[in-house]
Amino acid sequence: MNITESESNYDGLHQMDIEELLRNINREDQTVALAVEKVIPQINALVQEIIPRMKKGGRLFYIGAGTSGRLGIVDASECPPTYGVPHGMVVGIISGGDSAIRKAVEFAEDNPEQAWKDLQEYMINHKDTVIGIAASGRTPYVIGGVKQAKENGILTGCITCNPDSELAWEAEFPIEPIVGPEFVTGSTRMKAGTAQKLVLNMISTSVMIQLGRVEGNRMVDMQLSNNKLVDRGTRMVMEMLQVEKEEAERLLNEHGSVRKVIEFVKNQ
Repeated sequence: MNITESESNYDGLHQMDIEELLRNINREDQTVALAVEKVIPQINALVQEIIPRMKKGGRLFYIGAGTSGRLGIVDASECPPTYGVPHGMVVGIISGGDSAIRKAVEFAEDNPEQAWKDLQEYMINHKDTVIGIAASGRTPYVIGGVKQAKENGILTGCITCNPDSELAWEAEFPIEPIVGPEFVTGSTRMKAGTAQKLVLNMISTSVMIQLGRVEGNRMVDMQLSNNKLVDRGTRMVMEMLQVEKEEAERLLNEHGSVRKVIEFVKNQ
């Protein structure tokens, strides 16, 4: 059943005024979180399997094409600055290579063998996890990668917005938020893309928390890579240690991260 390509619930979009367009898009977007809520048990089942593997040194790979591939790359690229983990711990791979992040590479997603070749460049092994992302659930690049990963004893999951898709059949832990037809027929960068982003947020955030990368509700391992983050880290130290700003800045400059500051003070 190809719900993602089904006819929009709206017609005559070109005749709507701007506010009508915006309100109708927003009305459709409000259904996405409810669709994701229904698949929390599926997300939970996958995350429960990911965490012990990553505690043993495993990595998390996202594979996708087009919008889905870009969403995986966004989620992966934000883990190091947010949680202070190595860049190779969460990896996003897009069909067509890095150039496809900005510009579509024609027919790259149609090769069912390429994703496994791309994964092998990372010396992928049984401690790792591969999550295929495809709104339609029928992208050959993603299906092939998930299938071959599973055949090689690697944990597999997927995120797709069509029920009972070929991708879901291949993955051990399918996640299927069914968001219905898009506002613009077939434009899966909209509701389907939003659903995929929400699920990716839930997976990576819960994994990082379970791996000890958050204290209370604070990103204590974040990289202090710009003035905004340095300021945020300073405020964290001030609040957690009840010290003045100058002292917080001194400690942060000396030790390099909020966690290291807290550990230093605790061990004094």
